[in-house]
Amino acid sequence: MSRNEVRSAAAMAGIYALRMLGLFMILPVFALYAEHLQGATPALAGLAIGIYGMTQALLQIPFCLVSDRIGRKPVIVFGLLVFAVGSVVAATADSIVLVILGRALQGAGAIAAAVMALTADLIREEHRVKAMAIIGMSIGASFALAMVLGPVLNNWIGVPGIFWLTSVLALAGVAAVVLIVPTPAVSRLHRDAGAVPEQFSSVLRDTQLLRLDVGIFCLHLVLTATFVVLPLALRDQAGLAAEHHWMLYLPVLVLSLPMAIPFILQAEKHRRMKEVFVGAILFIALAEGGLSFLHQSVVSIALLLFVFYTAFNLLEAILPSLIAKVAPADRKGTAMGVYSSSQFFGAFVGGTVGGWLHGQYGLGAVFLFCALVALGWLMLAASMRAPRYLGTRVLRIGPQDPANAQQLAAQISAVRGVAEAVVIPEDEVVYLKIDQHALDEAALRAFAVPAVK
Repeated sequence: MSRNEVRSAAAMAGIYALRMLGLFMILPVFALYAEHLQGATPALAGLAIGIYGMTQALLQIPFCLVSDRIGRKPVIVFGLLVFAVGSVVAATADSIVLVILGRALQGAGAIAAAVMALTADLIREEHRVKAMAIIGMSIGASFALAMVLGPVLNNWIGVPGIFWLTSVLALAGVAAVVLIVPTPAVSRLHRDAGAVPEQFSSVLRDTQLLRLDVGIFCLHLVLTATFVVLPLALRDQAGLAAEHHWMLYLPVLVLSLPMAIPFILQAEKHRRMKEVFVGAILFIALAEGGLSFLHQSVVSIALLLFVFYTAFNLLEAILPSLIAKVAPADRKGTAMGVYSSSQFFGAFVGGTVGGWLHGQYGLGAVFLFCALVALGWLMLAASMRAPRYLGTRVLRIGPQDPANAQQLAAQISAVRGVAEAVVIPEDEVVYLKIDQHALDEAALRAFAVPAVK
Protein backbone atom coordinates (compact mmCIF):
# COMPACT_ATOMS: atom_id res chain seq x y z
CA MET A 1 0.00 0.00 0.00
CA SER A 2 1.21 3.51 -0.79
CA ARG A 3 1.53 6.15 1.93
CA ASN A 4 -1.71 7.80 0.79
CA GLU A 5 -3.52 4.47 0.87
CA VAL A 6 -2.29 3.71 4.38
CA ARG A 7 -3.42 7.16 5.51
CA SER A 8 -6.80 6.73 3.83
CA ALA A 9 -7.35 3.28 5.31
CA ALA A 10 -6.35 4.50 8.79
CA ALA A 11 -8.63 7.54 8.52
CA MET A 12 -11.62 5.46 7.40
CA ALA A 13 -10.98 2.95 10.17
CA GLY A 14 -10.85 5.80 12.69
CA ILE A 15 -14.12 7.30 11.47
CA TYR A 16 -15.89 3.95 11.61
CA ALA A 17 -14.41 3.10 15.02
CA LEU A 18 -15.31 6.46 16.60
CA ARG A 19 -18.93 5.99 15.60
CA MET A 20 -19.08 2.39 16.83
CA LEU A 21 -17.32 3.35 20.06
CA GLY A 22 -20.10 5.82 20.78
CA LEU A 23 -22.76 3.18 20.15
CA PHE A 24 -21.04 0.44 22.14
CA MET A 25 -20.16 2.50 25.25
CA ILE A 26 -23.85 2.68 26.13
CA LEU A 27 -24.27 -1.10 26.11
CA PRO A 28 -22.83 -1.99 29.55
CA VAL A 29 -24.38 0.98 31.40
CA PHE A 30 -27.72 1.95 29.89
CA ALA A 31 -29.89 -0.60 31.73
CA LEU A 32 -28.84 0.97 35.04
CA TYR A 33 -29.42 4.52 33.79
CA ALA A 34 -32.84 3.81 32.30
CA GLU A 35 -34.35 3.12 35.71
CA HIS A 36 -34.21 6.86 36.49
CA LEU A 37 -35.88 8.07 33.29
CA GLN A 38 -39.46 9.26 33.19
CA GLY A 39 -41.82 6.57 31.88
CA ALA A 40 -39.17 3.87 31.85
CA THR A 41 -40.14 0.19 31.80
CA PRO A 42 -37.89 -2.82 31.16
CA ALA A 43 -39.45 -3.20 27.69
CA LEU A 44 -38.82 0.44 26.77
CA ALA A 45 -35.28 0.27 28.16
CA GLY A 46 -34.61 -2.71 25.90
CA LEU A 47 -36.11 -0.85 22.95
CA ALA A 48 -33.85 2.15 23.66
CA ILE A 49 -30.80 -0.12 23.64
CA GLY A 50 -31.72 -1.85 20.39
CA ILE A 51 -33.63 0.75 18.34
CA TYR A 52 -30.48 2.07 16.65
CA GLY A 53 -30.14 -1.32 14.97
CA MET A 54 -33.46 -1.01 13.17
CA THR A 55 -32.76 2.40 11.62
CA GLN A 56 -29.19 1.35 10.79
CA ALA A 57 -30.39 -1.86 9.12
CA LEU A 58 -33.04 -0.05 7.08
CA LEU A 59 -30.89 2.88 5.91
CA GLN A 60 -27.28 1.75 5.43
CA ILE A 61 -27.77 0.21 1.97
CA PRO A 62 -29.93 3.15 0.71
CA PHE A 63 -27.24 5.57 1.97
CA CYS A 64 -24.62 3.64 0.02
CA LEU A 65 -26.73 3.69 -3.15
CA VAL A 66 -27.22 7.45 -2.78
CA SER A 67 -23.45 7.84 -2.36
CA ASP A 68 -23.01 6.17 -5.76
CA ARG A 69 -24.90 9.12 -7.24
CA ILE A 70 -23.89 12.19 -5.24
CA GLY A 71 -20.52 11.16 -3.84
CA ARG A 72 -19.35 9.35 -0.72
CA LYS A 73 -18.13 12.21 1.44
CA PRO A 74 -21.38 14.26 1.46
CA VAL A 75 -23.33 11.16 2.50
CA ILE A 76 -20.84 10.27 5.24
CA VAL A 77 -20.76 13.82 6.60
CA PHE A 78 -24.56 13.95 6.59
CA GLY A 79 -24.75 10.59 8.39
CA LEU A 80 -22.27 11.68 11.06
CA LEU A 81 -24.22 14.91 11.63
CA VAL A 82 -27.47 12.94 12.03
CA PHE A 83 -25.64 10.67 14.48
CA ALA A 84 -24.39 13.72 16.42
CA VAL A 85 -27.91 15.20 16.58
CA GLY A 86 -29.26 11.89 17.86
CA SER A 87 -26.58 11.84 20.55
CA VAL A 88 -27.54 15.36 21.68
CA VAL A 89 -31.23 14.40 21.80
CA ALA A 90 -30.38 11.39 23.99
CA ALA A 91 -28.02 13.44 26.18
CA THR A 92 -30.64 16.08 26.97
CA ALA A 93 -33.58 13.67 27.35
CA ASP A 94 -35.34 13.24 30.68
CA SER A 95 -37.76 10.58 29.45
CA ILE A 96 -37.26 7.13 27.97
CA VAL A 97 -39.28 8.11 24.88
CA LEU A 98 -36.86 10.91 24.00
CA VAL A 99 -33.87 8.62 24.54
CA ILE A 100 -35.47 6.12 22.15
CA LEU A 101 -35.85 8.92 19.61
CA GLY A 102 -32.21 9.92 20.07
CA ARG A 103 -31.01 6.34 19.69
CA ALA A 104 -33.11 5.92 16.53
CA LEU A 105 -31.48 9.05 15.11
CA GLN A 106 -28.04 7.68 16.01
CA GLY A 107 -28.79 4.59 13.94
CA ALA A 108 -30.22 6.73 11.12
CA GLY A 109 -26.73 8.11 10.56
CA ALA A 110 -26.14 4.84 8.72
CA ILE A 111 -22.75 5.36 7.09
CA ALA A 112 -21.27 1.86 7.39
CA ALA A 113 -21.75 0.82 3.77
CA ALA A 114 -20.80 4.28 2.43
CA VAL A 115 -17.53 4.14 4.42
CA MET A 116 -16.70 0.78 2.84
CA ALA A 117 -17.51 2.15 -0.61
CA LEU A 118 -15.29 5.22 -0.09
CA THR A 119 -12.49 2.96 1.12
CA ALA A 120 -12.82 0.96 -2.11
CA ASP A 121 -12.64 4.21 -4.12
CA LEU A 122 -9.39 5.21 -2.40
CA ILE A 123 -7.56 1.87 -2.28
CA ARG A 124 -6.28 -0.02 -5.30
CA GLU A 125 -7.86 -3.39 -5.99
CA GLU A 126 -4.86 -5.48 -4.91
CA HIS A 127 -4.75 -3.80 -1.47
CA ARG A 128 -8.45 -3.53 -0.76
CA VAL A 129 -8.65 -6.67 1.40
CA LYS A 130 -5.92 -5.23 3.66
CA ALA A 131 -7.82 -1.95 4.04
CA MET A 132 -11.05 -3.76 4.91
CA ALA A 133 -9.12 -5.84 7.46
CA ILE A 134 -7.81 -2.64 9.09
CA ILE A 135 -11.39 -1.37 9.41
CA GLY A 136 -12.52 -4.71 10.80
CA MET A 137 -9.80 -4.67 13.45
CA SER A 138 -10.72 -1.11 14.41
CA ILE A 139 -14.33 -2.19 14.99
CA GLY A 140 -13.23 -5.07 17.21
CA ALA A 141 -10.92 -2.77 19.16
CA SER A 142 -13.67 -0.17 19.61
CA PHE A 143 -16.02 -2.84 21.01
CA ALA A 144 -13.44 -4.09 23.52
CA LEU A 145 -12.52 -0.53 24.55
CA ALA A 146 -16.17 0.50 24.88
CA MET A 147 -16.99 -2.37 27.26
CA VAL A 148 -14.40 -0.99 29.69
CA LEU A 149 -14.74 2.74 29.00
CA GLY A 150 -18.54 2.73 29.32
CA PRO A 151 -18.62 1.88 33.06
CA VAL A 152 -15.60 4.09 33.78
CA LEU A 153 -17.05 7.12 32.00
CA ASN A 154 -20.45 6.46 33.54
CA ASN A 155 -18.83 6.88 36.96
CA TRP A 156 -17.19 10.17 35.88
CA ILE A 157 -19.71 11.90 33.61
CA GLY A 158 -22.83 9.71 33.64
CA VAL A 159 -24.74 8.39 30.65
CA PRO A 160 -25.74 11.90 29.47
CA GLY A 161 -22.03 12.75 29.46
CA ILE A 162 -21.32 9.65 27.36
CA PHE A 163 -23.95 10.78 24.86
CA TRP A 164 -22.36 14.25 24.73
CA LEU A 165 -18.94 12.66 24.21
CA THR A 166 -20.41 10.52 21.44
CA SER A 167 -21.64 13.66 19.72
CA VAL A 168 -18.16 15.19 19.94
CA LEU A 169 -16.65 12.01 18.49
CA ALA A 170 -19.09 12.21 15.57
CA LEU A 171 -18.06 15.83 14.89
CA ALA A 172 -14.42 14.74 15.04
CA GLY A 173 -15.33 12.19 12.39
CA VAL A 174 -16.79 14.97 10.23
CA ALA A 175 -13.55 16.93 10.57
CA ALA A 176 -11.56 13.86 9.56
CA VAL A 177 -13.71 13.31 6.47
CA VAL A 178 -13.34 16.94 5.39
CA LEU A 179 -9.71 17.56 6.30
CA ILE A 180 -7.90 14.21 6.20
CA VAL A 181 -9.69 11.81 3.88
CA PRO A 182 -8.83 12.45 0.21
CA THR A 183 -11.62 13.01 -2.28
CA PRO A 184 -11.48 10.18 -4.84
CA ALA A 185 -11.02 11.21 -8.44
CA VAL A 186 -13.85 8.87 -9.44
CA SER A 187 -16.54 7.17 -7.35
CA ARG A 188 -17.73 3.98 -8.95
CA LEU A 189 -19.59 0.86 -7.98
CA HIS A 190 -17.29 -1.81 -6.52
CA ARG A 191 -18.96 -5.19 -6.49
CA ASP A 192 -16.60 -6.45 -3.79
CA ALA A 193 -17.45 -3.58 -1.42
CA GLY A 194 -20.89 -2.20 -2.34
CA ALA A 195 -24.39 -3.53 -2.88
CA VAL A 196 -25.83 -3.96 -6.37
CA PRO A 197 -29.66 -3.79 -6.31
CA GLU A 198 -30.01 -6.27 -9.18
CA GLN A 199 -28.17 -8.90 -7.11
CA PHE A 200 -30.38 -8.83 -4.01
CA SER A 201 -32.74 -11.49 -5.31
CA SER A 202 -30.00 -14.02 -6.06
CA VAL A 203 -28.17 -13.32 -2.79
CA LEU A 204 -31.36 -13.73 -0.74
CA ARG A 205 -32.11 -17.03 -2.49
CA ASP A 206 -28.70 -18.49 -1.64
CA THR A 207 -29.40 -20.80 1.30
CA GLN A 208 -25.74 -20.99 2.35
CA LEU A 209 -25.49 -17.19 2.55
CA LEU A 210 -28.83 -17.03 4.38
CA ARG A 211 -27.47 -19.37 7.04
CA LEU A 212 -24.67 -16.89 7.66
CA ASP A 213 -27.08 -13.92 7.66
CA VAL A 214 -29.20 -15.70 10.26
CA GLY A 215 -26.00 -16.42 12.17
CA ILE A 216 -24.90 -12.80 12.53
CA PHE A 217 -28.52 -11.87 13.32
CA CYS A 218 -28.54 -14.40 16.17
CA LEU A 219 -25.09 -13.41 17.45
CA HIS A 220 -25.98 -9.74 17.84
CA LEU A 221 -29.46 -10.55 19.12
CA VAL A 222 -27.83 -12.58 21.90
CA LEU A 223 -25.18 -9.92 22.61
CA THR A 224 -27.70 -7.08 22.88
CA ALA A 225 -30.29 -9.04 24.87
CA THR A 226 -27.55 -10.15 27.28
CA PHE A 227 -26.57 -6.56 28.04
CA VAL A 228 -30.18 -5.56 28.59
CA VAL A 229 -29.94 -7.48 31.88
CA LEU A 230 -26.28 -8.27 32.62
CA PRO A 231 -25.50 -4.91 34.33
CA LEU A 232 -28.57 -5.42 36.52
CA ALA A 233 -27.52 -8.97 37.39
CA LEU A 234 -24.05 -7.77 38.36
CA ARG A 235 -25.44 -5.03 40.60
CA ASP A 236 -28.59 -6.58 42.09
CA GLN A 237 -27.83 -10.32 42.10
CA ALA A 238 -24.04 -10.50 42.39
CA GLY A 239 -23.65 -7.35 44.52
CA LEU A 240 -21.02 -5.63 42.34
CA ALA A 241 -21.40 -1.85 42.47
CA ALA A 242 -21.95 -0.21 39.09
CA GLU A 243 -18.75 1.85 39.32
CA HIS A 244 -16.75 -1.40 39.61
CA HIS A 245 -18.22 -3.24 36.61
CA TRP A 246 -15.22 -2.31 34.49
CA MET A 247 -13.05 -4.37 36.86
CA LEU A 248 -14.90 -7.46 35.64
CA TYR A 249 -15.11 -6.53 31.96
CA LEU A 250 -11.43 -5.58 31.60
CA PRO A 251 -9.77 -8.90 32.58
CA VAL A 252 -12.48 -10.93 30.86
CA LEU A 253 -11.95 -9.07 27.58
CA VAL A 254 -8.14 -9.00 27.83
CA LEU A 255 -8.00 -12.76 28.44
CA SER A 256 -10.66 -13.75 25.92
CA LEU A 257 -9.15 -11.95 22.91
CA PRO A 258 -5.94 -14.04 22.69
CA MET A 259 -7.89 -17.20 23.52
CA ALA A 260 -9.73 -16.91 20.19
CA ILE A 261 -6.52 -16.80 18.11
CA PRO A 262 -5.59 -20.54 18.21
CA PHE A 263 -9.11 -21.43 17.10
CA ILE A 264 -8.97 -18.91 14.23
CA LEU A 265 -5.71 -20.55 13.10
CA GLN A 266 -7.33 -23.97 13.31
CA ALA A 267 -10.25 -22.73 11.23
CA GLU A 268 -8.23 -21.02 8.50
CA LYS A 269 -4.79 -22.59 8.35
CA HIS A 270 -5.79 -26.17 9.18
CA ARG A 271 -9.09 -25.92 7.27
CA ARG A 272 -11.43 -26.85 10.12
CA MET A 273 -13.73 -23.88 9.61
CA LYS A 274 -17.06 -25.65 10.07
CA GLU A 275 -15.96 -27.58 13.17
CA VAL A 276 -14.62 -24.45 14.89
CA PHE A 277 -17.66 -22.41 13.80
CA VAL A 278 -20.20 -24.90 15.15
CA GLY A 279 -18.18 -25.40 18.34
CA ALA A 280 -18.14 -21.64 19.03
CA ILE A 281 -21.93 -21.47 18.68
CA LEU A 282 -22.24 -24.36 21.15
CA PHE A 283 -20.15 -22.44 23.69
CA ILE A 284 -22.33 -19.35 23.24
CA ALA A 285 -25.35 -21.52 24.07
CA LEU A 286 -23.59 -23.06 27.10
CA ALA A 287 -22.49 -19.65 28.42
CA GLU A 288 -26.00 -18.21 28.13
CA GLY A 289 -27.55 -21.33 29.65
CA GLY A 290 -25.13 -21.07 32.56
CA LEU A 291 -25.95 -17.38 33.06
CA SER A 292 -29.66 -18.19 33.25
CA PHE A 293 -29.00 -20.18 36.45
CA LEU A 294 -25.70 -18.80 37.78
CA HIS A 295 -26.05 -15.00 37.70
CA GLN A 296 -25.91 -14.52 41.47
CA SER A 297 -22.11 -14.61 41.79
CA VAL A 298 -19.41 -12.36 40.39
CA VAL A 299 -17.11 -15.37 39.91
CA SER A 300 -19.65 -17.42 37.96
CA ILE A 301 -20.63 -14.43 35.81
CA ALA A 302 -16.96 -13.69 35.09
CA LEU A 303 -16.20 -17.28 34.06
CA LEU A 304 -19.28 -17.59 31.86
CA LEU A 305 -18.69 -14.16 30.34
CA PHE A 306 -15.12 -15.24 29.53
CA VAL A 307 -16.50 -18.26 27.65
CA PHE A 308 -19.05 -16.04 25.91
CA TYR A 309 -16.53 -13.40 24.82
CA THR A 310 -14.02 -15.99 23.56
CA ALA A 311 -16.71 -17.58 21.38
CA PHE A 312 -18.10 -14.17 20.37
CA ASN A 313 -14.70 -12.87 19.23
CA LEU A 314 -14.13 -16.09 17.31
CA LEU A 315 -17.49 -15.87 15.53
CA GLU A 316 -17.01 -12.18 14.74
CA ALA A 317 -13.79 -13.15 12.91
CA ILE A 318 -15.12 -16.29 11.20
CA LEU A 319 -18.48 -15.06 9.91
CA PRO A 320 -17.14 -12.37 7.50
CA SER A 321 -14.53 -14.87 6.29
CA LEU A 322 -17.30 -17.37 5.55
CA ILE A 323 -19.30 -14.74 3.64
CA ALA A 324 -16.24 -14.07 1.46
CA LYS A 325 -15.75 -17.80 0.86
CA VAL A 326 -19.40 -18.58 0.09
CA ALA A 327 -20.51 -15.52 -1.93
CA PRO A 328 -20.01 -15.58 -5.72
CA ALA A 329 -16.96 -13.58 -6.75
CA ASP A 330 -18.89 -10.62 -8.17
CA ARG A 331 -21.55 -10.56 -5.41
CA LYS A 332 -19.42 -10.22 -2.30
CA GLY A 333 -20.39 -6.55 -1.76
CA THR A 334 -24.11 -7.28 -1.98
CA ALA A 335 -23.73 -10.33 0.27
CA MET A 336 -21.84 -8.24 2.85
CA GLY A 337 -24.51 -5.53 2.70
CA VAL A 338 -27.28 -8.01 3.51
CA TYR A 339 -25.07 -9.58 6.19
CA SER A 340 -24.39 -6.21 7.84
CA SER A 341 -28.08 -5.27 7.80
CA SER A 342 -28.89 -8.64 9.41
CA GLN A 343 -26.37 -7.86 12.16
CA PHE A 344 -27.98 -4.53 13.04
CA PHE A 345 -31.49 -5.94 12.83
CA GLY A 346 -30.39 -8.65 15.28
CA ALA A 347 -29.35 -5.93 17.74
CA PHE A 348 -32.79 -4.35 17.42
CA VAL A 349 -34.66 -7.61 18.03
CA GLY A 350 -32.32 -8.54 20.89
CA GLY A 351 -32.87 -5.26 22.72
CA THR A 352 -36.63 -5.24 22.14
CA VAL A 353 -37.35 -8.87 23.02
CA GLY A 354 -34.80 -8.90 25.84
CA GLY A 355 -36.43 -5.88 27.48
CA TRP A 356 -39.91 -7.37 27.17
CA LEU A 357 -38.82 -10.73 28.61
CA HIS A 358 -37.07 -8.99 31.50
CA GLY A 359 -40.22 -7.09 32.38
CA GLN A 360 -42.45 -10.15 32.13
CA TYR A 361 -40.32 -12.98 33.49
CA GLY A 362 -37.15 -11.61 35.06
CA LEU A 363 -33.41 -11.69 34.41
CA GLY A 364 -33.00 -15.44 34.07
CA ALA A 365 -35.59 -15.63 31.29
CA VAL A 366 -33.51 -13.34 29.08
CA PHE A 367 -30.39 -15.48 29.41
CA LEU A 368 -32.46 -18.63 28.80
CA PHE A 369 -33.98 -17.06 25.69
CA CYS A 370 -30.47 -16.29 24.41
CA ALA A 371 -29.43 -19.90 25.03
CA LEU A 372 -32.44 -21.17 23.04
CA VAL A 373 -31.66 -18.79 20.16
CA ALA A 374 -28.06 -20.06 20.12
CA LEU A 375 -29.27 -23.68 20.10
CA GLY A 376 -31.56 -22.95 17.14
CA TRP A 377 -28.62 -21.34 15.35
CA LEU A 378 -26.46 -24.36 16.22
CA MET A 379 -28.88 -26.73 14.47
CA LEU A 380 -28.96 -24.48 11.40
CA ALA A 381 -25.15 -24.15 11.28
CA ALA A 382 -24.64 -27.90 11.65
CA SER A 383 -26.43 -28.44 8.33
CA MET A 384 -24.27 -25.99 6.36
CA ARG A 385 -21.85 -27.25 3.72
CA ALA A 386 -18.16 -27.10 4.58
CA PRO A 387 -16.83 -24.00 2.80
CA ARG A 388 -14.29 -23.96 0.01
CA TYR A 389 -11.05 -22.47 1.35
CA LEU A 390 -10.83 -19.67 -1.17
CA GLY A 391 -9.90 -16.02 -0.94
CA THR A 392 -11.21 -13.15 -3.01
CA ARG A 393 -9.30 -10.76 -5.22
CA VAL A 394 -10.06 -8.01 -7.70
CA LEU A 395 -7.76 -7.63 -10.70
CA ARG A 396 -7.82 -4.55 -12.93
CA ILE A 397 -7.73 -5.61 -16.58
CA GLY A 398 -8.46 -2.31 -18.32
CA PRO A 399 -10.99 -1.65 -21.11
CA GLN A 400 -12.46 -4.82 -22.59
CA ASP A 401 -14.77 -5.67 -25.44
CA PRO A 402 -17.98 -7.01 -23.81
CA ALA A 403 -18.20 -9.64 -26.54
CA ASN A 404 -14.89 -11.14 -25.38
CA ALA A 405 -15.63 -11.03 -21.63
CA GLN A 406 -16.67 -14.68 -21.40
CA GLN A 407 -13.60 -15.85 -23.30
CA LEU A 408 -11.30 -13.77 -21.09
CA ALA A 409 -12.99 -15.17 -17.97
CA ALA A 410 -12.34 -18.69 -19.24
CA GLN A 411 -8.67 -17.88 -19.87
CA ILE A 412 -8.21 -16.45 -16.39
CA SER A 413 -10.08 -19.41 -14.86
CA ALA A 414 -7.53 -21.71 -16.49
CA VAL A 415 -4.73 -20.20 -14.35
CA ARG A 416 -3.68 -22.61 -11.63
CA GLY A 417 -5.33 -21.69 -8.32
CA VAL A 418 -8.17 -19.63 -9.84
CA ALA A 419 -11.49 -21.23 -8.91
CA GLU A 420 -13.82 -18.55 -10.28
CA ALA A 421 -13.41 -15.51 -12.53
CA VAL A 422 -16.13 -13.00 -13.42
CA VAL A 423 -15.18 -10.28 -15.89
CA ILE A 424 -17.19 -7.04 -15.71
CA PRO A 425 -16.23 -5.05 -18.80
CA GLU A 426 -17.84 -1.79 -17.69
CA ASP A 427 -15.89 -1.92 -14.39
CA GLU A 428 -12.65 -2.90 -16.21
CA VAL A 429 -11.97 -5.55 -13.55
CA VAL A 430 -12.24 -9.28 -12.98
CA TYR A 431 -13.57 -10.59 -9.66
CA LEU A 432 -11.77 -13.75 -8.56
CA LYS A 433 -12.03 -16.63 -6.13
CA ILE A 434 -8.56 -18.06 -5.60
CA ASP A 435 -6.72 -20.78 -3.69
CA GLN A 436 -3.80 -18.74 -2.42
CA HIS A 437 -1.63 -21.80 -1.76
CA ALA A 438 -1.97 -23.12 -5.31
CA LEU A 439 -2.12 -19.83 -7.21
CA ASP A 440 0.22 -19.17 -10.14
CA GLU A 441 0.75 -15.52 -9.29
CA ALA A 442 2.87 -14.72 -12.34
CA ALA A 443 0.35 -16.19 -14.77
CA LEU A 444 -2.47 -14.25 -13.14
CA ARG A 445 -0.51 -10.99 -13.15
CA ALA A 446 -0.05 -11.32 -16.90
CA PHE A 447 -3.71 -10.34 -17.33
CA ALA A 448 -3.44 -7.21 -15.16
CA VAL A 449 -2.89 -3.64 -16.25
CA PRO A 450 -0.78 -1.26 -14.11
CA ALA A 451 -2.82 0.15 -11.22
CA VAL A 452 -3.19 3.89 -10.79
CA LYS A 453 -2.21 5.13 -7.32
